[in-house]
Amino acid sequence: MSRPALEVADIFRDHGAAWRKANAGHVSLGQLKVMSAIESCRTAALGGHVARCEDCAYTTIAYNSRRNRHCPKCQGAAARAWLAEREAELLPVPYYHVVFTLPAAIADIAYQNKAVIYDLLFKASAETMLTIAADPKHLGARIGVTSVLHTWGSALTHHPHVHMIVPGGGISLDGSRWVSCRPGFFLPVRVLSRLFRRLFLERLTAAHQQLAFFGQHAPLASAQAFATYLAPLRKTEWVVYSNARSAGRRPCWPISRAIPPRRYRQQPLDLIRPARRHLQVEGLSDRGP
Repeated sequence: MSRPALEVADIFRDHGAAWRKANAGHVSLGQLKVMSAIESCRTAALGGHVARCEDCAYTTIAYNSRRNRHCPKCQGAAARAWLAEREAELLPVPYYHVVFTLPAAIADIAYQNKAVIYDLLFKASAETMLTIAADPKHLGARIGVTSVLHTWGSALTHHPHVHMIVPGGGISLDGSRWVSCRPGFFLPVRVLSRLFRRLFLERLTAAHQQLAFFGQHAPLASAQAFATYLAPLRKTEWVVYSNARSAGRRPCWPISRAIPPRRYRQQPLDLIRPARRHLQVEGLSDRGP
């Protein structure tokens, strides 16, 4: 694969010092370390090795990698390996791409409380999917979910959201058969959105004492002020997106791009594997994943 004309590392090397100077005091130590790692990745600063052809003496130098999880170059091979592993687990059924997004007001808090808020995002979104899918009014089945956290949007602004890849069906609640969803429709997004909103806000309120607040959000350390801050969010629509992955498109591709492969959680298919040989499988096509 040819080297692109411009890489993130090139931009950092050319303009990183000026940007850091202009934003001094507003960039965390962690962010500075990431920039430094990307700037020095695959350069002489890290050393390397020399490869030489025994026949023509052609020589090339390959510099070492920092293997930082934020580096686009370092994560390319890892992302492809992760994608291959996930695709090996796919069932011969249609798949759906589902996204749960936090409102901007919550994203502001998450920026200062990443571990707590991101954990709540994973748990609330997964519980939402499992609960609605198990409801006989909707699917009436136990499903599996693969989730990946994105913390930035396409505009490179802080925008925490979870991408999910979900098979279009699941194991019946009595464990006896496969239950397929309707063609082209998995679960109602409005129902998902409202349950997700309730579950997340309940858990966020309960976790108030674990949160830290700085700057303009410092007053939210008061439980009363925090409750007031969250009140409008109980009435707004939270964004949940759901779309079928069309035939021929790689189901896991949306969650493998530009993502450190370690940042994912999976509802394992081990829940259904032991029962496979006893299942009456209905609605499974012969189409490959």
